[in-house]
Amino acid sequence: MTHKTAVIDYGMGNLFSVLKALEAAGHDAFLANAPEKVSGASHLVLPGVGAFGEGMAHLEERGFVSFLREWSLSERPLLGICLGLQLLFEIGEEFGVHRGLSLLPGRVVPFSPSLGKVPHVGWNQVTRSQGHFLWEDLPETLEFYFVHSYHASGVPEEFVLGRTEYQVSFPSVAGRGMTVGVQFHPEKSQDLGIAILRNFGKVGNAALSRD
Repeated sequence: MTHKTAVIDYGMGNLFSVLKALEAAGHDAFLANAPEKVSGASHLVLPGVGAFGEGMAHLEERGFVSFLREWSLSERPLLGICLGLQLLFEIGEEFGVHRGLSLLPGRVVPFSPSLGKVPHVGWNQVTRSQGHFLWEDLPETLEFYFVHSYHASGVPEEFVLGRTEYQVSFPSVAGRGMTVGVQFHPEKSQDLGIAILRNFGKVGNAALSRD
């Protein structure tokens, strides 16, 4: 079954590579730059590359902050990618302290240049922390492509779905209910990345109507 998936366009991120990856994973994907443009979608993807505070400001300007909170609380599928994962948390400590979407408990903090190269770039392993629909039919050893200078911290273990080692052990996959986020880039992670997007498309069947 093909799912109609809206990719949130808030002026941050490599949207077209995400669109192509979703289409390869079987989604009927389209861009939405305002909440009313999401009409009819069953799944939402929040991508993003850039700074936490700027990302939240852009979401607020386009009316997406309350919309995303309502979507998540109504248990409809939402996937955050890279910055999109980070924005799901309560606080971001990038160029100041900024309030996030508060859909997941935790903070986003910087890697330390004194402990290793920043940003964390390249392929790295994700160790699964618990069973989840994203992991369906995937191998035990998982490697994905990362590009980031900040990571989630202080996340209760019940919300941690996968961990990665770089300077520290950080949550690279986190979620609650139908809301989930990945720190890596599925669209740059070849077959395993497509499999993650395909598994995301298998969950949920409620469509949003704002007609």
